[in-house]
Amino acid sequence: MMLNKKSVEDLVVKGKKVLVRCDFNVPLQDGVITDENRIVAALPTIQKLIKDGGKVILCSHMGKPKGEPKPELSLAPVAKRLSEKLGKEVVFAKDDTVVGENAKKAVAEMKDGDVVLLENTRYRKEETKNEDNFSQELASLAEIFVNDAFGSSHRAHCSTVGVTKYVKESAVGYLMDKEINFLGNAVNNPERPFVAILGGSKVSDKINVINNLLEKVDTLIIGGGMAYTFAVAQGGKVGNSLLEADKVEYAKEMMKKAEEKGVKFLIPVDTVITKEFKNDTEYKTVPTKEIPDDWQGLDIGEKSRELFSDAIKNAKTVVWNGPMGVFEFANFAKGTEAVAEALAKIDATTIIGGGDSAAAVNQLGYGSKMTHISTGGGASLEFLEGKELPGVVAVDDK
Repeated sequence: MMLNKKSVEDLVVKGKKVLVRCDFNVPLQDGVITDENRIVAALPTIQKLIKDGGKVILCSHMGKPKGEPKPELSLAPVAKRLSEKLGKEVVFAKDDTVVGENAKKAVAEMKDGDVVLLENTRYRKEETKNEDNFSQELASLAEIFVNDAFGSSHRAHCSTVGVTKYVKESAVGYLMDKEINFLGNAVNNPERPFVAILGGSKVSDKINVINNLLEKVDTLIIGGGMAYTFAVAQGGKVGNSLLEADKVEYAKEMMKKAEEKGVKFLIPVDTVITKEFKNDTEYKTVPTKEIPDDWQGLDIGEKSRELFSDAIKNAKTVVWNGPMGVFEFANFAKGTEAVAEALAKIDATTIIGGGDSAAAVNQLGYGSKMTHISTGGGASLEFLEGKELPGVVAVDDK
């Protein structure tokens, strides 16, 4: 699945109007942006298009306004932050219909190198249904479309897929390009040994990922809440820990598949347990398959941390998706921290698959030590499942 998509490097944009789909779905508290990672990640593509003399029209969704204008989900604060970051005014086209009089006027007045930001694309109910009328309206503003929103590319919406039908030319931005290359190459053409680490709470979220990765990896490590279903599949007792009883058979099948493929399959050997789901509570470490009734596992134990760190030591490619425990609680973040530290130390391509693992790595201060931190939680999971992402497929090939 080597993708060869047209990128911003292949475009001639001088004097042309370029619609760029970004991922500005940033967390807001009382109208203030609390995490601007996604805005910073979008800058290289925007700066390139400004420098090349394009008229840059930005669009994005934010949250789930469900097809109606919700003032608290307006992109106005993003326009302000972007203006500061770019050192030039980003004109905010405030239109509840996204493409209305305001937007059209703002675009008509643009000079080369100017930047306009449209209102939240999900203010329109057509957006998530990928209906042609809204795709046409968006496309009517520009000649060229650039998709730089990897985090939204697993959804076929007007602003990610539909619009490509009505513009002369489309390409991916730098961020998309990097995601496709890192995630795609890591999985389909990895330097070995290739280790995948999967955590998070549910096996059901990662069923297809486990299945797909078992075809490709040398070692698969399972931690987090999903490990207890595997522990039960091995005949263990997990007390009150997270358990998906309906996935135990599947877990057995996966372990059998790993054995047949010669893949080293690791689950935690010991677990930090507690009676209450909170940070300040009594906790102790027991073997993973011997968790007493009334107790629940919230993190991997010390022996597991060593076991996993050891398995990572000689890896040349590592993909990590999902924390090892409840890392939001300091007492139960040690497993996630140990994995982050092990990855920071090795000389390998290390790829963090978005969502909670990205948050954990950044929070623990190991972000700069990773080769690539994916911006897309759901999108990177679907990529690891080997699925084609509609927002990537829709863009012109080179």
